[in-house]
Amino acid sequence: MTPEITRLSNGLTIITDPMPQLESAMVGVWVNAGARNETRPVMGVSHMLEHMAFKGTQRRSARDIAEEIEAVGGYLNAYTSREQTAFHARVLKADVPLAIDLLADILTHPTFEQGELERERQVVLQEIGQARDTPDDIVFDHLQSVIYPDQPMGWPILGSEATVSAFTQEELRTYMAANYRAGDMTLVSSGAVDHEQIARLVEEHFAALRTGPAPAPLPAIYVGGDSRYQQDLEQAHIAYALPGVSSSDPDFYTAQVYVTALGGGMSSRLFQEAREKRGLCYAISAFAQASKDSGTIGIYAGTGEQEAAEISAVIVGEMESLASGATDAEVSRATAQLKSSLLMGLERPGQRAEQIAGQMFSYGRVVPLDEMTGRLDAIDASAVRCFGERIMQGVNPAMAAVGPVGHLEKHSVFASRFGSGSTLRAAE
Repeated sequence: MTPEITRLSNGLTIITDPMPQLESAMVGVWVNAGARNETRPVMGVSHMLEHMAFKGTQRRSARDIAEEIEAVGGYLNAYTSREQTAFHARVLKADVPLAIDLLADILTHPTFEQGELERERQVVLQEIGQARDTPDDIVFDHLQSVIYPDQPMGWPILGSEATVSAFTQEELRTYMAANYRAGDMTLVSSGAVDHEQIARLVEEHFAALRTGPAPAPLPAIYVGGDSRYQQDLEQAHIAYALPGVSSSDPDFYTAQVYVTALGGGMSSRLFQEAREKRGLCYAISAFAQASKDSGTIGIYAGTGEQEAAEISAVIVGEMESLASGATDAEVSRATAQLKSSLLMGLERPGQRAEQIAGQMFSYGRVVPLDEMTGRLDAIDASAVRCFGERIMQGVNPAMAAVGPVGHLEKHSVFASRFGSGSTLRAAE
């Protein structure tokens, strides 16, 4: 079914995505503000606010919020990314009004009570510690800081011990007042939903949202470089990145096919060469990250201390091979993987709602399924080769590594394989 869209007079966008076969619904509010909207003194405030929204409102205590949603068998959750913050509820269809009431309450009347702030501060500090104890996670924070040094886009979403320890009630209120504006928020509901009912309830419960423009985030500017943390671990966790494409770039879908063919599954080039043929690593994958104004193509590998000496050259070799010799068969496999993932995701209301919200922020519209699959089908081996050549011409790649990294090749050696040093450029 086609999603229905209503924009309220205050600027809030409401989208319903009916799935008549379901007995439940996902209702979520996506805010067009995340870690990149912060300033350095309040780094991590978006994530702290996400936590604190559930810790009490003018009408409900933190316990009231938890008990009301669980009394109907539902759940509330939230997450923070670099560009958005999302708050969502999953309930049975009869309880959609309660979900909307709760979401509106935590987003329009949070109290940020001091005692709750002190307790949640400790929770987030533990979360930061846990992240640092997880090398295959924290390496991506290091990579992000190398890609975008001294920029909000490169700061850790969780913040730092120093900033989290210093957050005040007033800083939370100031950030929320500046960035949580109706025109920069989208409510999406997928599943057993009725558009007229939801539009009516949302207009009633979200009337208190602030209006007017929110401050624009600073542009994301790719820099690149090197970051290495020597730790006594069994494996070296290494992440690489090169300039990619933004979410609005014409090559956005080509980038997805490229990274899938490069390292998106067991049949991908990196998996077959680095793991199956050479046994250099347990895990290896490629990914494409895209924001509204920037993007990267990346590779992650978890490898042994000695094997780390070889892995970078193998990765570059497979990137060059794909850029010069991508085949119709592997592009077809990659496209099938992406389409399958897309279509399977549409069977889950939460994933549908998240996809719709992302499309609204990136394109200002809901992209029809046949348009997405059509764009994937239009990508052939020639397009992937051209995109691969474009990636090989990137300069100053980013590298981040955690663990026993003493044998990992120098950044200067890795960087010399790209740009003017690429064998693809040399062959022209």
